[in-house]
Amino acid sequence: MSAGTRTPTDPAGRRVLSAALFASAPAEVLDFLLPLWAGSTLHAGASAVGALIAFEAVLSLIVRPLAGELADRFDQRRVAAAGAALYALSFAGYALADTLAVAFVAAGLGGAGGALFWVALRAWTGRRSQDGDGTSAYGKLLSAEGQGAFIGYLVAFSLLERGGYPLLFWLGSAACVVATASLLRGPREERDRTGAGREDRLGAAGRRLLPLMVVSAVTAAAEAGLWMLLLLRLQGDLELSPNEIALVFAPGFVVFVLLPEHTHHLTDRLGRTPTMVASFAASALFAAGLAVVSTPLAIAAFWTVAAACFAAQIPVEQATVAAASGGRIGRGMGLYESARLAGVVAGPLVMGVLYEQLGWTAACAAAAATSAVGALVVPYAVRTLHLPQEKKKSETPNPTQNPTPDPTPTGSGPETVPVREDTEDMDMSKPEPAQPSAETTLGPKEHARKERRDWYIHTVAFALGQLVLWTLDSSWLVWQITDGSVPDDQRGPLVWFGRIWLTIWVIDTLWSWSYTIWPREKKSKSS
Repeated sequence: MSAGTRTPTDPAGRRVLSAALFASAPAEVLDFLLPLWAGSTLHAGASAVGALIAFEAVLSLIVRPLAGELADRFDQRRVAAAGAALYALSFAGYALADTLAVAFVAAGLGGAGGALFWVALRAWTGRRSQDGDGTSAYGKLLSAEGQGAFIGYLVAFSLLERGGYPLLFWLGSAACVVATASLLRGPREERDRTGAGREDRLGAAGRRLLPLMVVSAVTAAAEAGLWMLLLLRLQGDLELSPNEIALVFAPGFVVFVLLPEHTHHLTDRLGRTPTMVASFAASALFAAGLAVVSTPLAIAAFWTVAAACFAAQIPVEQATVAAASGGRIGRGMGLYESARLAGVVAGPLVMGVLYEQLGWTAACAAAAATSAVGALVVPYAVRTLHLPQEKKKSETPNPTQNPTPDPTPTGSGPETVPVREDTEDMDMSKPEPAQPSAETTLGPKEHARKERRDWYIHTVAFALGQLVLWTLDSSWLVWQITDGSVPDDQRGPLVWFGRIWLTIWVIDTLWSWSYTIWPREKKSKSS
């Protein structure tokens, strides 16, 4: 199998996506639960909680460049497995912690583990899709992360009141052990430990990436800061309950989970630069719109559009970094992850001060201006990478048509032209196989079979989830079948999660089985 066909759909790729799902579920929930747990269980004050969160973030920021170097020199799946193992130890530490000292040790393990895991995983994805569709591969990885977060929050809301924090932490540790085992399966991949050449050792690739890293860091800061302020506004100014806030963000979250693995169909046609410009422009409109709208429905609509843009932007950014890193994808991903994390850490602080001093409208205007500047600067940032010219789908010739003869290459003798024509004449009886990527080889039957196989997996997960919700008296589907409606005393976030999940499953069913009822080829770059 060539490098161009090694996307996250082969056995190794499926194991990587599985590891991403299992590790992201507890990791995403921890960001939400850590302050609550430290305050209620360890009786830590605001400053101690802030120090605990900052310690994990800063340590992760420090380790990420090292994680990139390790990913370039060793088997990237093994490096990611080491990160998942540290994640598991971190969650076990939280489960056993009865003092702040133990909690800080657990936070340190989690910060280092997260750096190793995500940098190595994204480096592996970039290396395996270098000659294929990198945007599609990163979209699948981002979608797996989103699905893990959805499952993690569902489990957390289901079990927190019944089992407490220790149960959730132990389950998180077990999920990370599963991720570790998934990454350790399969043969070891040998890596070149001698470095990537003088240019990269001198940091030329890093200097080329610097403008894009600055854009990513600054825009991530604005997005993270605005996200925090939006939560405070919904809770304080609009007086929404946590359940109602969850409903405001639910449509956008669903879009962010489902869309990334499909946005490459659009981005492959537009190109990397127009996609990023459009995403930053939409983020600017989202931030500006928040300054003038005040109803939860309007905010939900704005957030859904922004989530769709993020779902397109992030995979393109990651694929661009991988393409610009050459043989040092780990280093490139380490720089990229560090830049975004630095923005996420600094953004809430800066935006919080701006909000307190100048108000909500000024904070929204600052976020909108930052995204608008990102839209203006990103074309220059991409040009400095000196990447090969992209071939858009509309520009790729149809392999079923007779190609136009290429001009005679420089230095070739005149005898090379008739040789090529003779070869083409001899091969007229059998078409030449297409080689762009794995996705171009799926015919109607194969594509329908793949969609059905994916639907079976989704349906098993849906059935198990509904079973869990039913045992907790929180299944909207069961209440509708048995009583016709959900009793008022049973309404809550789990019921709404179940209802949203049912909607997603119905849409997924119709879409997946449409390929069996109406067979059609998976669209390729030659279409």
